[in-house]
Amino acid sequence: MHLNAFLVIVFLVLPLPLASFGIPPSLLFPVVLGASAPQGTAESRTGSADWIARQVDSRDTGRDSRLTMQMRLFDRQGRARERTLGVNGLRGPGGTGDRVLVRFTYPNDIAGTGFLVWERPGGDDDRFLYLPALARVRRITGAERQESFVGSDFTYEDIGGRALDDYTYTLVQEDGSWADSAGARHPAWRLESKARDADALYPKVISTIRKDNFVVVAAEVFNRRGERAKAYRVTKLSQVQGIWTVMASTMANEVDRTRTELAVTEARYNTGLAERDFSRRELENGAR
Repeated sequence: MHLNAFLVIVFLVLPLPLASFGIPPSLLFPVVLGASAPQGTAESRTGSADWIARQVDSRDTGRDSRLTMQMRLFDRQGRARERTLGVNGLRGPGGTGDRVLVRFTYPNDIAGTGFLVWERPGGDDDRFLYLPALARVRRITGAERQESFVGSDFTYEDIGGRALDDYTYTLVQEDGSWADSAGARHPAWRLESKARDADALYPKVISTIRKDNFVVVAAEVFNRRGERAKAYRVTKLSQVQGIWTVMASTMANEVDRTRTELAVTEARYNTGLAERDFSRRELENGAR
């Protein structure tokens, strides 16, 4: 995992940890990405596609992060619902595993709902959902990982992260490019990720990764029938405290004709968060 969780509502997208927000990259909400990523082409490095995947997974995103975000959910008629949420992330010391806590604050019908992830290196991550209406914490099972997260076009796995070794990687395009919102083009790789799990709802993702910072800036998500079911796009990318941060992104469900937009309204890194801030008690207490 890596410090980049809910956004990387990327997450990915590239079946890698959410190395996108400023939360552990094992969470796929690609919102924030590390700053000081190594440079070079896949062909010049051992591992090629695997090397690229590991750079996305391991880039630096600070010791911890606090993000405030706006989420807009659009139905097939174009009607929008708005939500506000906070996402905190902590880099696990000494390989002990990262922590991510997501909490909704608006509107009232979802305020207090929380999602907590404890990364377990070498094992299955723990994911907990707190629903204020039931006043209890529920564990999210492995079978639920690719289900919709609170009605959005992202899944629990997008937010809670993916294990790097649960996928195989193939370099689809070495000399690709990506155009930012200003029209400037940036060199990029296109990387295919295939799930080892035969029961995965979305077994293949093709991600576009900027070569200069290892940020996942776009992704095509395919279902079991081989159809492109979802498309992820970064629409605003900036540096905050020297860390590349996805400030705005969209996940569109091309089958259901819905989409979810995310915008970061505040991002802070290295704020002094500790492991105690990511306990089950904190998950419940924060809703009160």
